[in-house]
Amino acid sequence: MFLYILKRLVTVTPVAFGVSVVCFLLVHLAPGDPLSAVLPADATQATIDEMRAAYGFDKPLPVQYAIWLWHVLHGDLGVSIATGRPVAQEVGRAVVNSLILASVATLIGFTFGVFFGFVAGYRRNSILDRVASALSVFGVSVPHYWLGMVLVIVFSATLGWLPPTGAGPDGSGNWRPDFEHLRYIILPAITMAVIPMGIIARTVRALVADILSQDFVEALRAKGLSEWGVFKHVVRNAAPTALAIMGLQLGYLLGGSILIETVFAWPGTGFLLNAAIFQRDLPLLQGSILVLAMFFVALNLVVDVMQTALDPRIERA
Repeated sequence: MFLYILKRLVTVTPVAFGVSVVCFLLVHLAPGDPLSAVLPADATQATIDEMRAAYGFDKPLPVQYAIWLWHVLHGDLGVSIATGRPVAQEVGRAVVNSLILASVATLIGFTFGVFFGFVAGYRRNSILDRVASALSVFGVSVPHYWLGMVLVIVFSATLGWLPPTGAGPDGSGNWRPDFEHLRYIILPAITMAVIPMGIIARTVRALVADILSQDFVEALRAKGLSEWGVFKHVVRNAAPTALAIMGLQLGYLLGGSILIETVFAWPGTGFLLNAAIFQRDLPLLQGSILVLAMFFVALNLVVDVMQTALDPRIERA
């Protein structure tokens, strides 16, 4: 297992390097001047040149990338053009909030997805299967930003049960695990959990149906094993794939939550990316994209190792 992990780490290194190159180039090749957000409209050419030199925009792209990568490897993601604060500080706070929201949403989606998947898999072609399958299709198909607005209209504007936006009553942007802050995470977490719930439910349903049709299940029942014992064998065989899907969905939610976080004004990476895009804040945009991409690469590595450890049938060579 140690050699397998070492091999996976070696293969991840060029992927991480490629991600950094793509992240750097995509942001720099986008149209517009990043300094327009901080410079006045009547700024002189000398002031513009001074600002470009201060942020290193006067150097060739390869030189800019080498300098940027060197600072990144030392934990320095630069300084935000719009706020003047360190990018690492801004991104770190946002990543924590996004990770909390994505983890809660993944837990909700995984719990209900596995439940609906097992119900549909064990009761194939029944009314329960049709209901569970319909719910999973709804979860995959519905636009999550539209669902978020509907939930805000119903539970915040109409019923007044839950707050519509923010991460807490004090407006600090830091979520805490208490009752008041818990109310603020319910609507965005449910909205975000709908898609992974549908994906996991459909995956688990197909896995359970395939496992129950295999010969070893009939052999276990022929030997007199109880249905609970058969169920545990089904869970053991379905767990590696289900956990892999859950891990990937966590990565997708962390990196693709910009619309949901914008709808609910949740102070996470999606909300930060949205602000950085409109403000043309290159350092903040680069730092946010890089951190999210590296987190996804690391999460893929962890999921791969966990799946290999749980399923001895996977080749480790």
